[in-house]
Amino acid sequence: MNNWRRLITRDVVLGVALLAVIALVSTRAADFSSVKNLASVFNDSSILIILALGQMAVILTRCIDLSMASNLALVGMTVAMLNSNFAAIPIPILVIIAIIMGAMLGLVNGLLVWQLEIPPIVVTLGTLTIFRGIIFLISDGQWINAHEMSPAFKAFPRSSILGVTVLSWSAIVAIILFAVLLTRTAAGRAFYAIGGNPNAAVYTGINVGRSRCLAFVLAGAVSGFAGYLWVARYAVAYVDIAGGFELDIVAACVIGGVSIAGGLGTVAGATLGALFLGVIKNALPVINISPFWQLAISGSAILIAVGFNAQSERRTGRIILKKAEQSS
Repeated sequence: MNNWRRLITRDVVLGVALLAVIALVSTRAADFSSVKNLASVFNDSSILIILALGQMAVILTRCIDLSMASNLALVGMTVAMLNSNFAAIPIPILVIIAIIMGAMLGLVNGLLVWQLEIPPIVVTLGTLTIFRGIIFLISDGQWINAHEMSPAFKAFPRSSILGVTVLSWSAIVAIILFAVLLTRTAAGRAFYAIGGNPNAAVYTGINVGRSRCLAFVLAGAVSGFAGYLWVARYAVAYVDIAGGFELDIVAACVIGGVSIAGGLGTVAGATLGALFLGVIKNALPVINISPFWQLAISGSAILIAVGFNAQSERRTGRIILKKAEQSS
């Protein structure tokens, strides 16, 4: 209960910090805080939000998936090539193909971690490189540009429903689905239990390996879906799509209070973490700071957030020990 209170407090603090950044930037550009611009910032952050939620599921189980951006790139290139060569394939079918393909790539990670017991960071560093290599092989290093994609393929993420783009709706639906999955289902509760104490989780009847594999499959599925959204929105597919985006995905989770040690984190926190990075990215040009500082800022944010999380967990541990001493 104390952990959940701390997470809720962390989410509130992060939300206030996000509003403070928006207010600060608005002193330099009044239009930055307009509803239209903030909706645009959310739209720009939608893919990161979707990916951060998938990464959160993996991190909760004391694992990490560094191959999500490469998964995104491979699936994105595949569906772009399918559309370029077979324009008659309906967009919903391409979306389903993207999700299934991404899930299968995630399954590869999950099985290697589960069955061969290889450390997740080693597995996903390896598949990160393999996925990028496969992109080069299937595309021969060539780009697929806007004129080679069908109008429907490019238009889908930009389509508007009730004044909100499909890209933004995708993030909203992902937030709702992950909130339900992680708090209202046995699988979600298993993720938290494994992250809290894998050994204890075994004694409660949870199959740790299978649950971790499921988390990787979920991360892969959202990566595949994001792969379609990425290439359709930017109307280009190439080998280095989303290069280095792994850092942003992990940063969004950590800034949002998702503990790298596993077992702690909220959907609201991961979403706010992604939005925080989205606001920073959009604010840099407004306040005349080079976008090249974005990586440095993201890295610094990770270090600060990890330090904050570690300090909070240390204080929680001391409180538990103190209570134990008092009771004895």
